[in-house]
Amino acid sequence: MMPLSMVNEGEPQVIKKVGGKEETRKFLENLGFVQGATVTVVSEIGGNMIVNVKDSRVAIGKDMANRIMV
Repeated sequence: MMPLSMVNEGEPQVIKKVGGKEETRKFLENLGFVQGATVTVVSEIGGNMIVNVKDSRVAIGKDMANRIMV
């Protein structure tokens, strides 16, 4: 298991765990970051990432990406 922030671009990964405070987890779950979902990093610029999750593109910061384990 490793954080989403360490994943290479274009490699689909399955989310194994979403960490952080409950409000952070709820926020990420509402964006589609749920256990078992497939996530693909589209691009990374200055630590911020654009990812594909559940057929939508979402921009997240490095601190959020560190809480998503794949």
